[in-house]
Amino acid sequence: MKAVLLTRFGGPDVLEYRDDVPDPVPGPGEVRIRVRAASLNNTDVWTREGAYGSADDPDASTGWKRGAFAFPRIQGADVAGEIDAVGDGVAPGRVGERVLVDPMIYDGGERELVDTDYLGSERDGGFAEFVTVPASNAHVVGGDLSFAELAALPTAATTAMRMLNRAAVKAGETVLVTGASGGVGSAAVQIAVARGATVVAVGSSAKHPALRELGASTVLGRDDAVPEVDVVADVVGGPSYGRLLAALAPLGRYVVAGGIAGPVVETDLRTVYLRQLTVIGSSFGTHEDFADVVALASSGALRAPVAGTYPLARLADAQERFASKDFVGKLVVEP
Repeated sequence: MKAVLLTRFGGPDVLEYRDDVPDPVPGPGEVRIRVRAASLNNTDVWTREGAYGSADDPDASTGWKRGAFAFPRIQGADVAGEIDAVGDGVAPGRVGERVLVDPMIYDGGERELVDTDYLGSERDGGFAEFVTVPASNAHVVGGDLSFAELAALPTAATTAMRMLNRAAVKAGETVLVTGASGGVGSAAVQIAVARGATVVAVGSSAKHPALRELGASTVLGRDDAVPEVDVVADVVGGPSYGRLLAALAPLGRYVVAGGIAGPVVETDLRTVYLRQLTVIGSSFGTHEDFADVVALASSGALRAPVAGTYPLARLADAQERFASKDFVGKLVVEP
């Protein structure tokens, strides 16, 4: 099959396009999926760069688990396609199903999510013509979304869903979403709106019309004054952290799932305890969060903007465009 192999840590040149990679074979309890679309994530780029560091050395080259990483690896966590083969123990009738793949490979409850394997990192992923996954990770999906639109959902939308679930966002509340033009942010805007919340979205001025189309009631620039809100859903971090925390109403909740503007921040603890705030960490999403995403997507209430599509052989170009952040939504590879 055709696939792109990550051969070592480094720049886009370490991505090797091949047309002679053996087709994967589904094992017991697994299905094989003909990949129709696979989207890009920050994890793909940061893993390629080895940018996660370790507990002892922040400059160490590691994968997202902050330890050793096995090469070569086919990246690509977010996969949409059709089941074309099944392993032992899986009903043959599943062949032909149109599916969206849950990229979290773990058993048990949400505690196990902290140490989950991640498709495209600990197991070969979707930047290829075929991929195998546990049958329970392949969800039949309805609705009218294209394969590219479906592939834009798994990691970003499930991360957003978990953030809002952990912050217990409900109807009538006001939610501020940072990085609202990105994959996680744009999903968080739509999920919050679907729950009956009012959304304040933060993004660059060129992206404000797109954010209003997603359902945001108010759109702010990164340096604009922030109104009082009930929940902050933050994927940016950095210098804005203290200002966002101070904007929370009493008993407000701040939930964070990223720090692209800087992961090390200062907190005035008086703000936290005097206003009785809750600070919540969130990462990836559980199988239950993913099922919530599939349900919203199938109903038409969640649609990820697709900013561009690329053939598999141009994955390196797609990753370079991804780093520019000059788009709204997701970039997708179509094998």
